[in-house]
Amino acid sequence: MSDMITADLVDLDLSAETKEAAARALAERMVALGRVTDLEGFLADVAAREAQMPTGLDGGIGIPHCRSEHVTEPTLAFGRSAAGIDFGAADGPADLIFLIAAPAGADDAHLTILSSLARQLMNAEFTDALRSVGDATAAAAMIRGDEPAAAGSQDSAAVSEAASSETAAGSTTPAPDAAQDTSSADERPFRIVAVTSCPTGIAHTYMAAESLENAGRDAGVEVVVETQGSAGFTRLDPAVIAAADGVIFAHDVSVREKDRFAGKPTVDVGVKAGINRPGELIAEVRGKAERGEVSAGAARGAGTPVERTGESGEGYGTKLRKWLMSGVSYMVPFVAAGGLLIALGFAIGGYEIKSAPSVMNHFVWTQTDSWAALLFQIGAVAFGFLVPVLAGYIAYGMADRPGLVPGFVGGMIASTINAGFLGGLVAGLLAGGVVLSIQKVRIPAPVRGIMPVVVIPLISSAIVGFLMFVVVGKPIASAQKGMTDWLNGLSGSNALLLGALLGLMMCFDLGGPVNKVAYTFATAGIAVSNPSDSAMKIMAAVMAAGMVPPLAMALATTVRGKLFTQTERENGKAAWVLGASFISEGAIPFAAADPLRVIPSSMVGGAITGALSMAFSTTLRAPHGGIFVVPLIGNPFLYLIAIAVGVCVTTALVVVLKGMRKPAPGAVSPGTAGDTATTSAEAKQPVAA
Repeated sequence: MSDMITADLVDLDLSAETKEAAARALAERMVALGRVTDLEGFLADVAAREAQMPTGLDGGIGIPHCRSEHVTEPTLAFGRSAAGIDFGAADGPADLIFLIAAPAGADDAHLTILSSLARQLMNAEFTDALRSVGDATAAAAMIRGDEPAAAGSQDSAAVSEAASSETAAGSTTPAPDAAQDTSSADERPFRIVAVTSCPTGIAHTYMAAESLENAGRDAGVEVVVETQGSAGFTRLDPAVIAAADGVIFAHDVSVREKDRFAGKPTVDVGVKAGINRPGELIAEVRGKAERGEVSAGAARGAGTPVERTGESGEGYGTKLRKWLMSGVSYMVPFVAAGGLLIALGFAIGGYEIKSAPSVMNHFVWTQTDSWAALLFQIGAVAFGFLVPVLAGYIAYGMADRPGLVPGFVGGMIASTINAGFLGGLVAGLLAGGVVLSIQKVRIPAPVRGIMPVVVIPLISSAIVGFLMFVVVGKPIASAQKGMTDWLNGLSGSNALLLGALLGLMMCFDLGGPVNKVAYTFATAGIAVSNPSDSAMKIMAAVMAAGMVPPLAMALATTVRGKLFTQTERENGKAAWVLGASFISEGAIPFAAADPLRVIPSSMVGGAITGALSMAFSTTLRAPHGGIFVVPLIGNPFLYLIAIAVGVCVTTALVVVLKGMRKPAPGAVSPGTAGDTATTSAEAKQPVAA
């Protein structure tokens, strides 16, 4: 860790009063040393990670962290606050703040070292020593493990080295030595296997593992932990899992290969519970084992992807929405990659490039048109996957991996018969339903081994293929053609109303399901090699409206900063970049803090922008990119005017509505106590997909 933290990265008198200000102060030290290239971009990544889950831990510790493309090398900065800073921990403010910065492509060795720090933070002697150290150089050395943390823990360096070597060999943590068990020699100790994971996979993952292991030693229980972190994970030995008496999942992202732990007493909680109350979790799983309780999820295996991320007892409507969103989420990257490649091909070679011969037979390295044709044809191939991927992953959301084959087959049939996205939606739902029905049939034991490999793919593909070709395919294709013809015929007031409606939807939940419906509707229209003019107008209107909320919040915090808290003003700076990049989620912190003023104002501005974009006949061939794809927009000047008008309208409404209320405490001067509530609200607000 010698190159990760130096005395220049230590502030023993951190004066910041909010977590945003603390992160900025420590990040500025990283920038000064060349470890971070873009301060605002890095802080936006830190804020995005913080929005997923507060990074405050019991015991006065705050560990803001992220992986970011703006980080040149893994870096750690440490700050000590006399007053304490609220990082969302249940027991109060944090006085020890560790800002962990990892490059987007950090190698395993670096991530291993960062994880070893996370484990050290569970050592009370280590944190007590940091509270009393009086010299930045000594603090940095202590964190690196160059010198002991306290008289009673001379093995601080050994702790770091052991954690590093252990994780470098694999993410699995070893079981406590048998000699440490307090059970009698002839009585086998209670055995627990655990899995820990968090969204970033750097800090909370390993802190939870350390906490569970320590609690297990105290209770005379063998605890073996599989850490599913950023450096990957090494699977627990199946024999270890088979011998376990109980399972603990402490995670905030889906547990990978969860079905390995099926059929055992299971406690399933968030990763912070693994850090803060490991003893309770161990007692709970022991109690379940004594009562013979096996969780329903474990009894039937891992469940479908939707069930793994959902709540028990969800209604059919909720599950249907998640199934559809599962398909859309996997499809969107194909839309973005294919759409941008096609748009670049058009920008370089003109629209006639779509008639160019295959680059396999005709490609001249020195000709611009050849490169344009190459980009266009790669993009067209990517677009060819859209409907099969949509259908395949809808079926996957319903029935897990057995749904993939019939889903992809049904989606490909939908493309073949020109049933389009409607056909893909129906094919995915049919495939998932057919697989679920087959799985309910009682199968003789000798045949069960070939069910997932042969029987289910064969039967489900045949049934879905029959239904798509013979039963529902033709009506769906006719409906798809009717919708396309309707879009092509849009003009005048109808086009304006559609633009306004799409603008309202884009700004209603800022990246949520309604926003995604509007976005998917728009991308479906351009997901062909030769989209209609109306489809490109719709895509332009959707992207323009989606840029309005974050840009408006950024402008409002600039022109009337006194109406916003210090936290909101800091978020406003990042919102400029997020809005310009067509990331609607940049307005979420503002909507979370003041939804009744921000969301309606955003919807009004978005509706106006959408309508103006349609009225100006602006077109867009790319599905994403914000202002960075302006050269690919038809009538770009009028397009920017439409966005500017919507931003100004939303800004004016927000300023007026906020001005009509009595200013909230902390809104006038930066860093006052009023920031605490806002910060907490933002930290708990989940990031929209």
